[in-house]
Amino acid sequence: MATASRQQLENSQSLAVVPNRKKFVRLTLWPLVAATFFMVSGGTYGTEDIVHGAGYGRAILILLLTPLLWSLPTAFMIGELSSALPYEGGYYAWVRRAMGNFWGFQEAWLSLVASIFDMAIYPTLFVLYLDRLFPWFQQGHRGLFVGMAVVVACALLNIAGVKVVSNTSLWLFFALSAPFLAIVCIAPFKLGALAVATKPSHSDVGILTGLLICMWNYMGWDNASTIATEVEKPQRTYPRAMLVAVFIVAISYIVPVGAMWMTGLPASSWDTGFWADVAGILGGPLLRFGLALGGMISGFGMFNALVMSYSRLPLAMAQDGMLPKVFGKLHPKSKAPWVTIVVLACFWMPCLLLGFERLVTLDILVYGSSLFLEFLALAVLRFTEPTLKRPFKVPGGRFGAIAIGIPPMLLLGFSIARSQHESILGMSSFAFGMILIAGGFVAYALNHALKPAGWAAPQKHKPQPAA
Repeated sequence: MATASRQQLENSQSLAVVPNRKKFVRLTLWPLVAATFFMVSGGTYGTEDIVHGAGYGRAILILLLTPLLWSLPTAFMIGELSSALPYEGGYYAWVRRAMGNFWGFQEAWLSLVASIFDMAIYPTLFVLYLDRLFPWFQQGHRGLFVGMAVVVACALLNIAGVKVVSNTSLWLFFALSAPFLAIVCIAPFKLGALAVATKPSHSDVGILTGLLICMWNYMGWDNASTIATEVEKPQRTYPRAMLVAVFIVAISYIVPVGAMWMTGLPASSWDTGFWADVAGILGGPLLRFGLALGGMISGFGMFNALVMSYSRLPLAMAQDGMLPKVFGKLHPKSKAPWVTIVVLACFWMPCLLLGFERLVTLDILVYGSSLFLEFLALAVLRFTEPTLKRPFKVPGGRFGAIAIGIPPMLLLGFSIARSQHESILGMSSFAFGMILIAGGFVAYALNHALKPAGWAAPQKHKPQPAA
C-alpha cells in the first residue's frame, strides 16, 4: 500500500474549491447549532424505548450519564480537531492527515457504510408518527412510499444549498420543541394522575437495548465537521456550537421524561412512537396531533441535516483523487455536490425495509469503528504535530488527549457485545458488521490498484483564519 509523505498529506487536505468564496454564504453559530441538533438528536423522539426498558429513574440516569461519557468527550475531540483543521470532509481529513491515506480511506468508508443504516432510521420514524395520525398509511407499502418521498424531498433541499438546509433546521427545531414544552408545562398539574392511564405495551426492549438506543440518541457529533469550509470562523464557531448543542440535546431528553415521571404514567406503557399518546392523554387531540407532527418533523429534519453532512465526504475524496471527479461536481448556483447527493440517496432507500432496532445496532457498530479512528487521530496528532495551532484544545496534555477517548470506547465495547444478539441475513449483526468493515480494506485495495501511481495531491490549501 502506498503511503503519502507528511508534506503530501498537508497539501492534500481538501477545502472545497468554490468560485468566489468571499461571496459564498457561510453558517454562523445558531444555524450550525440547529444543524448539529438534528444531526445528533432531532428532539425527545426516540427515548420511548429507553423509558420502557429501564424505567424512569434509570432512564434519566442513563440520559444524564451518556452525554458525560459519550457526548462531551466526542464534542471536545471535535472541538480541537475542527478548530485546528477546518477542512472539507472533516473527520476524514483529520484521520488522513494523522495516519495516512489508508486509514483516511477507512474512515470515509466506515462513515458512509454507517450512513446507509443510519439514514434509513429517520424516514422510518417519520412514517411511525405519520401512522399515529393516519393509520391508513400502515396498509400495504404506503409507508415505504412515504419514506422514499422523504429521501427525495431532502435530497432536493440539499441540492438547493447549505444555507437552505441550516435555516430549515433552525425553524424545524422551534416547531418540534413547542409540543414538548407544552407537555412539561402541563405535567405538574397531573401529579400521580396517570398511574393507570394506559395498559402495558408488548415491547421486548430491555435495559441493555435501552442503553444502546440511548447511545444512538447521543450519536453523530462529528457529522457537522464535514461542512467546515461552509462555516463562518470555524476555529471559534465549532467548539462553541458543539458544547451548546450537547447541553440543548441533554435537556431536550431529560426534562420531558422527568415531567412524565411525575404524572405516575407506568414505564411499561411506553413503546416507539408513544409520545403522541402521552400528548393525547395530557392535552387532548390537538396536542396529540402536535406531537405526532413534531415526530414527523424530527425524522425529516434529522435526515435533511445528515444529507448535508454525508454528502461532503465523497466530495472531499473526489478532490483528493480517491473517487472519480464526478463526485466533486458542484451545482452551478448552490455549490452543493449534487451528484453525490443523488447517488447516496439511491443507496439509502433500500434500507427502509429494515427494522428500527436492527438498524440502530448496525449503525452504532460501524459508526463506533469510525469514531475510534477519530479519537486515535486526536492522540496521534498530539505526538506528530505538537506545534499545530489549536485554537481550542482538550485539556490535560497528551494524557488528556488519550484519556478522553476511553469512556466512549468502553460504551462501544458494550454495543459490540449486544450486536451478537441481533441477526441479519442469517448471521449475527456483529458478524455482518465485521464483513462491512472488512469491505473497506478490499475497496482500498481495488481503488489503489486502479491508481497504481497513488493519489495526486491537490493544490495546497490552508485552514481559514480564525477571524
